[in-house]
Amino acid sequence: MNNSAFTGCGNITQDPEMKYTDSGISKLKFSIACNRSWKNSKTDEWEEDTSYFNVIAWRKLADDAADVLEKGVGVIVTGRMEQRVWEKDDGTKQNIVEVVAENIAIQTRSISDFTRKRSGDNAEGGSKRATAASPRKQAEEELVKDPF
Repeated sequence: MNNSAFTGCGNITQDPEMKYTDSGISKLKFSIACNRSWKNSKTDEWEEDTSYFNVIAWRKLADDAADVLEKGVGVIVTGRMEQRVWEKDDGTKQNIVEVVAENIAIQTRSISDFTRKRSGDNAEGGSKRATAASPRKQAEEELVKDPF
């Protein structure tokens, strides 16, 4: 049993950062903001809190996710929590808890107007982007063109 299992639904807080180890292994870093809300029984009003999680994806998952993820996209991340501890040059110990992703999925509410990143650069020096229409929208457009 994995005692550090993690599943989080949230929005990416900034564009993911791709790096490579000295041996060429890809590592994608990003963070997600997960909101939760509840009704306060004393005030009878809704309250909300946000938790932020640092996520690391490795190898093929990192490569695939880097092609589509960007700030604001809703994702569902499953994986495991890991704590890293290190010592700084001055001798102080530092630690961080991160989510090591095993799966990353786009939330379906983000798909209807989802913009997919494309590798390569255009003439202005920016990355190429193409809009990916949702399957439902494609089916609706086909019905309008030929209802029979």
